[in-house]
Amino acid sequence: MINTSYTLQDLNHLGKGNMAEHLGIVFTDISENTISAKMPVDHRTKQPYGLLHGGASVVLAETLGSVAAHCCVDTDKHFCVGLEINANHLRSVREGFVYGTAQPLHIGKKTHVWEIRITNESQQLVCISRITIAVLDK
Repeated sequence: MINTSYTLQDLNHLGKGNMAEHLGIVFTDISENTISAKMPVDHRTKQPYGLLHGGASVVLAETLGSVAAHCCVDTDKHFCVGLEINANHLRSVREGFVYGTAQPLHIGKKTHVWEIRITNESQQLVCISRITIAVLDK
């Protein structure tokens, strides 16, 4: 499953200088079966009506799924990219943080499928997403 020799510092370093850092995504937990992160609901992640932007939730989901897949492959030989993602936005959020957790549904040699659950500070489901990852040769 997930290679837990990666530290949270390693995971957060992957986000430096890209979309994850811009949106304030911070990895908070890694285990054999899940990877978790949080993202602020602020001026960077809200849409014009003051609600969490659905696209920001998708960025959090894709970040979690892609990094989780990265932690499951031999990175000397392979790299992982998103192939398809979907998301159902179930509840609005106006402030605070949202928390995402990625869990594998399928880990194959050439594809992975991950489910990402995003919740609010009250642990209510905000978004459910599924991403298919392509495992490519370097």
